[in-house]
Amino acid sequence: MIVAGVVAYFAFGLHRYLSFETVRTHRMELVNWVGEHRLLAMAIYFVGYVLIIAFSLPIGALGTLLGGFLFGIVPGTALSVTAATLGAAVVFLAARGAFADVLRKRAGNWFARMEDGLNRHSFSYMLFLRFVPIFPFWLLNIVPAFFRVPTRTFVITTFLGIIPGTAVYASIGAGLDKVFDQGHTPDLGMLRDPHLYLPLLALAVLSLVPVVWGWLRSRREKA
Repeated sequence: MIVAGVVAYFAFGLHRYLSFETVRTHRMELVNWVGEHRLLAMAIYFVGYVLIIAFSLPIGALGTLLGGFLFGIVPGTALSVTAATLGAAVVFLAARGAFADVLRKRAGNWFARMEDGLNRHSFSYMLFLRFVPIFPFWLLNIVPAFFRVPTRTFVITTFLGIIPGTAVYASIGAGLDKVFDQGHTPDLGMLRDPHLYLPLLALAVLSLVPVVWGWLRSRREKA
């Protein structure tokens, strides 16, 4: 179903309509409609964002920016984080049900050893990966399923780990009006500014403290 959804997204040309150009062209209609039907708009946005993540569509950044633009930084962040977590859980459970056992049987003992090491500190590792956007979001929804990361750990770390980055995107989205007024298209290149991710990197390092502490304690006990 997930693969079929991605194929349908491109086959029906939805990628040509779900764009910054469409938002810029219809922004007044969107803003006015949201102002008149705010709760309904939030519900539609939430369901739409869940589907974007569940089908791993390449418009997650647009969705997050749109949330900040239409609803403001705090509501946009809250909606995006909750919807993204739910969508990610769908992908995680689907991957675990469809492929995890097959991969585990074929991989052998090395896979079991890696799985054991990961699961001992799964919360810290998952939180680290969520804080630092090194890998694509969709990939981090699938790989943990192969290593039997507990569903509860996956959901909690996903929710907490994406809050800072989502808030950054939503705050930029809240300023899209000024960008559109100048006749420009948002430059997502600014989101790759290293200075923007220094606070996220600091949070990621803190998330690994339990791992480092456990390693030091085991070394001390062996000595």
